[in-house]
Amino acid sequence: MVAERLSPTGRDLRRWRRYLADERAEAAAYRDLASRRLGEERAILLALAEAERRHEAHWEALLGDQVGQPLRGDVRTRVLGWLARRFGSVFVLALAQRAEARAVYDDEVDATPQMAADERIHLEVVRGLATRGRERISGSFRAAVFGANDGLVSNLALVLGVAASGLPGAAVLLTGVAGLLAGALSMGAGEYVSVRSQRELLEASTVHPRADTALPHLDVDANELALVYRARGFSVEEAAAKAAAVLDGPPAGSVVGPLGIDPEDEPDVVGTGMGAAVASFCFFATGAAVPVLPYVVGFEGRLAAVIASVLVGLALLATGAVVGVLSGGPPLRRALRQLAIGFGAATATYLLGLAFGATLLA
Repeated sequence: MVAERLSPTGRDLRRWRRYLADERAEAAAYRDLASRRLGEERAILLALAEAERRHEAHWEALLGDQVGQPLRGDVRTRVLGWLARRFGSVFVLALAQRAEARAVYDDEVDATPQMAADERIHLEVVRGLATRGRERISGSFRAAVFGANDGLVSNLALVLGVAASGLPGAAVLLTGVAGLLAGALSMGAGEYVSVRSQRELLEASTVHPRADTALPHLDVDANELALVYRARGFSVEEAAAKAAAVLDGPPAGSVVGPLGIDPEDEPDVVGTGMGAAVASFCFFATGAAVPVLPYVVGFEGRLAAVIASVLVGLALLATGAVVGVLSGGPPLRRALRQLAIGFGAATATYLLGLAFGATLLA
């Protein structure tokens, strides 16, 4: 326990009150998240809230009767709490991961070593919870981000390249719409084939539903059933034990798949080929529509190209920031990276359009 100062300065008191406010806000955010979870995740989040309560008690003890009026937590912590109350999603856990990564107590002389250690462990706990959420949305998130980004970048590049060649606004608009439809249909078809093929590969690896019909006729002494489990990665001893248990019959009330293999242990793909195709089509089309908007409302020439670039730039910054939040990385850095990549591709086609336009006009 850090020894209490005989006469803390005004700066000390303000700093301690800020720490106290942040701990209270973080504890409240964890409780709000827990209210939207069940089972183990709920218990973990409530344990984190209790740990933050211990940190609150430390600062309350240091402040004594000088706690003063309750302060609001910093902006990051308040945003975290607001999101937790309204959404309780993986985005909030990703933000919580970044908040825990600040390690504010490492160089704080008035915090105990245990508090600094707690924060480092909290980071890993929240990272684990956020990882679960990322795994649950990985497929749909990939389709959303890649589809929208492909639409934004490819159609902006197409529109700017055609506009730079000197074609009139109507021709640029027609080209942009054609690029939107062609790209969206291509993305949808590609995603359908990809997911459908993956499902077929996984189905070929799944235990046949009628495999259980062989169990009553197996030679118990030879017990070739053990070979099934060895082929799926079990050791010799584990395979023999598993086979013996299956031949004895599953426990009453248990739910298992064919040959006693838990269906949850089997690989699977969330969604269908058609669902993935529709999602990819919509996400790509949404992104590809952005650079076309200025031409739809009647802008032409350089002004339309500038407006399209600004709109796409804002969209790229937004998607990059979302990727940064979900990945636990710096949102600004991810946003700027997305912007640089998108504008790099668009600039290349714009320069090519200028070159071809000059050649055609010569």
